[in-house]
Amino acid sequence: MFGTKRKKIKGTVVVMPINVLDCNAITTITRGGVRGIAKGVKSLAVDLAGHAYDGAHAILSRDIAIQLISATNSYANGNGKLGKETYLKKRLPLLPTLGETRESYKIKFDHDADMGIPGAFYIKSYMQIEFFLVSVTLKNIPNLGTIHFDCNSWIYNHKLYKNMHRIFFTNHTYLPSQTPTALVNYREEELENLRGDGTEERKYSTSEQPSIRMYIPRDENFGHLKSSDFLTYEIKSLSQNLWPLYKSVISDLNSARDEFDSFDEVCRLYEGGIKLHTSILSKISPLPVLKEIFRTDGEDVLKFPPPHVIRASKSAWMTDIEFGRQMIAGVNPNVIRLLREFPPKSKLDARLYGDQTSTLTKEHLEINLGGLTVDKALGAKRLFILDYHDAFMPYLEKINKIAKAYATRTILFLKDDGALTPLAIELSLPHPNGAKSKVILPANKGAESTIWLLAKAHVIVNDSGYHQLMSHWLNTHAVMEPFIIATNRHLSVLHPINKLLYPHYRDTININGLARQSLINAGGIIEQSFLPGQYSMEMSSAVYQDWVFTDQALPADLINRGMAIKDPSAPYGLRLVVKDYPYAVDGLEIWDAIKTWVLDYVSLYYSTDDEIQKDTELQDWWKDVVQKGHADLKDKAWWPKIQTLDELVESCSTIIWIASALHAAVNFGQYPYGGYILNRPTLSRRLIPEKGTPEYDEMVKNPQKAYLRTITPKFKALINLSVIQVLSRHASDEVYLGQRENPNWTSDTRALQALQKFGSKLAEVEGKIAGRNRDSRLKNRTGPVELPYTLLLPSSVEGLTFRGIPNSVSI
Repeated sequence: MFGTKRKKIKGTVVVMPINVLDCNAITTITRGGVRGIAKGVKSLAVDLAGHAYDGAHAILSRDIAIQLISATNSYANGNGKLGKETYLKKRLPLLPTLGETRESYKIKFDHDADMGIPGAFYIKSYMQIEFFLVSVTLKNIPNLGTIHFDCNSWIYNHKLYKNMHRIFFTNHTYLPSQTPTALVNYREEELENLRGDGTEERKYSTSEQPSIRMYIPRDENFGHLKSSDFLTYEIKSLSQNLWPLYKSVISDLNSARDEFDSFDEVCRLYEGGIKLHTSILSKISPLPVLKEIFRTDGEDVLKFPPPHVIRASKSAWMTDIEFGRQMIAGVNPNVIRLLREFPPKSKLDARLYGDQTSTLTKEHLEINLGGLTVDKALGAKRLFILDYHDAFMPYLEKINKIAKAYATRTILFLKDDGALTPLAIELSLPHPNGAKSKVILPANKGAESTIWLLAKAHVIVNDSGYHQLMSHWLNTHAVMEPFIIATNRHLSVLHPINKLLYPHYRDTININGLARQSLINAGGIIEQSFLPGQYSMEMSSAVYQDWVFTDQALPADLINRGMAIKDPSAPYGLRLVVKDYPYAVDGLEIWDAIKTWVLDYVSLYYSTDDEIQKDTELQDWWKDVVQKGHADLKDKAWWPKIQTLDELVESCSTIIWIASALHAAVNFGQYPYGGYILNRPTLSRRLIPEKGTPEYDEMVKNPQKAYLRTITPKFKALINLSVIQVLSRHASDEVYLGQRENPNWTSDTRALQALQKFGSKLAEVEGKIAGRNRDSRLKNRTGPVELPYTLLLPSSVEGLTFRGIPNSVSI
C-alpha cells in the first residue's frame, strides 16, 4: 500500500502526431506526385485550422486527460477506483509532421492511499485531430516500481466515443477468470467498445476517411515509417501511375509491337536498361515513387535490378533439373505431390465436365526411367506430380477467349542423386466430350526441344497463376483475416493468447485492403498480368472450398501431399520422401521452433484442459473464427474444438506458421525467381504450334522469338516485374520471427525468457540452413542456377534480400 499520505506518480506518455504521409495525405500524394505532397499538407492544414479545441480546454492548454484506474481497490459496485483526471502540461503539435516523429510528454498524478495499484487508465482527447498513443510508463509505484502500458492505438476527440474516452491496460497477463476483481468490468467494457453493438453508424476522424472502397480500422493502418517506405517503393504507382507510364514507354520506343524480340533484349532490362526519351522523363520526374525503376540520375533509363536466378548463369533456368528443383525450392514449393496412382485421376464431376481421364501412359514415362517400370517407380516413391488440371479446366474455355492456355499435369522422377527431373507434360484443352490432351516428352535438340521448352512454359504459367492467387493470396493473406478480426473482437489485450498472436497480425488487414484496391481488384494488375484474368477471384474462391485449416500445419501438409511419412525415429517424427527438399527441411526446423515456443508460452497460463474449456474469451474467439470468419466451412468436421492444450498449441502454431514462415516462403522469392520473365512467365498467348502452320515454321526458324510470342508480352512483363519487386521487399521497420516491436509487451518474465529461448533457437536454425547451402552433396539447395535456398532464413535487413521471415503478412 501507499501509506496515508498522497503520493506523486511520475509518468511518461509517448505519442506520434499525425504526419503528412498518413491516410488522406498518402492518397493525395500518390495521385499527384510531389505536387500532391504540398496539396496534402495544405488540405490537412486547412482542415485543422477550421477546427477549434473545446473552449475551456483550449484556454487552459489542456489537450489530453488521463485518469488512472485501480487494480486493487474497488468501489462498492466492484469497479476499480478512479484517480483524479490529470492533463498533459504540454500541447501536441497542431500541424502534421513529415515522417515518423515520436514525442515524450511528462505527467504527474496525485495518488491517494486508497487508490491502490494502477491497472488501467482512461484517456480523453480534447483535440480535433487524432494522434497515435504509443505507450504510457508510470514510475515510483511504491513496493512495485514501474508499470508499462503498451497502447499502440489512435486516439480521437472524446466526442467521437460513445463513452467519451478510451481505456488501456497494463502489460500484465490474465486469463478472464484470473483478472483482478477491480478490473473485471473494465475488461468487458474494453471488448464491448471494440466490438460495438452493431446499431450505430461508423464515424471517421480527420485521417480515417477511407481511400479505398472498404472500411479499414484506423489501428490497422500502416505505421508512420512504413507508410513512408511504401511510398518509396511505388506502392500506389502499381495502379494509378504505372499503367499509363509503361504504355508511354512502349509507344516511345519506336516499336509498333508490344514484344521482346530476343532473350538478350529481356536481359537488357537489368543490364543497360531501356533508353528513355525526354517526353517520358517529363512524366516520370514528379513521381518519387518510381525512382527505384526509372533512373533520372543522368542515365535516363528504365532499369530493373538483376533477378537472383540469372546472376550466376543466364541460361541455367532452361535446364530440366532447374525446372524440377524450383518445384521444391522455388517460390511455390508446396504444391508438388507424390504420385500415388497411375494414370493420375481427375476429381472433376464427369456430369459437368465430361471425361477428364489422363492420356498419360506408362510408355510415355518408361522411356526416361532408366530401366525402371512405372510400377516399381511408384512403389519406390520416386514419381511425383505437379497437377493443375482440375484447377484450370473448369475455366479454360472462358480464359482462352482472351488467352491461349492449357490445363497441365507434369510427372517428375526422383533421380539417384536426389534431383527431380520431368518425365512428361500433359497439356489439356476443353472438349465437348471432356478433355483433348497431348503429351510432350523431354527433348534436347531440334524443333522438339523448343516444343519441350514451350510445354514447360505452359506449366509455369499455370504455376504462376495458382501461386499468386491460391498459394499466396488465399492461403496466407485472405485466410488470416478471420483470426485477426475474431481476436480483436473477443480477446482482451490482457489475454495471453492475444499477446501471443498480436505480432502476427501486424499490417495484414491494411495490406489486404491495398491489394483489393490495386492488385486483385476487377480489371486490376493481377487480372491483367496473370493467366486466370477476370476469373481470378472466382478460381480462388473455388479452391477455398477445399481449404483445411489443420492441413496448413507443415507436418500435416507434407503428409497430405505424400511428401513425408510419419516415423517416430526421424527428426520431428517425419521422414521426407525427397530428403533434399529445401522448403520442407528448413520449414520443419522453423515449425518445430514455433511450436516449442507456443507450448512453452501457453503452458505458463493453462495447466489443465479444464481451464481452456472454461476460458470464456477463448471459446468465444474460436467460435467467431469458425462460425463467422470461415462461415463457408463452419460445418467441416476437421475444425479443432479448442478443448485441450494440444488443440490450442497446434492451432496457435498453425496461425503463426501461416502468417510468418508460410508467407515468407511463397512471397519473398517472387522477384528473385519471377523477375526474369523467361523463367516464370505469367501469361500464355499461343498454343503449341502444329506442323504445317506458320507458327511452327517461325518456331523452327527462330526458337527464341516463338518462346517470347508465347509468354507474357513486354508491357505486361514490365508491370509484373514492378509489382513483384514491391512484394519481394522488406520494409525498414519490419519485425521478424522471434522478435517483438516493443520489449515491454508483457510484464511476465517467464514469457520474456521463453521468447528469448525462441529467438536463440531460430538463430541456431539459421546457422544450420547456411551450412546446408554450402553442402555440395545437396543438389537441390542451389541447383544449376547456383541460387542457394534462403527464403526460410529467419533474419533479414531492409530491401530485396531473398531471405527473412517477418512475423506477419505485411506485404
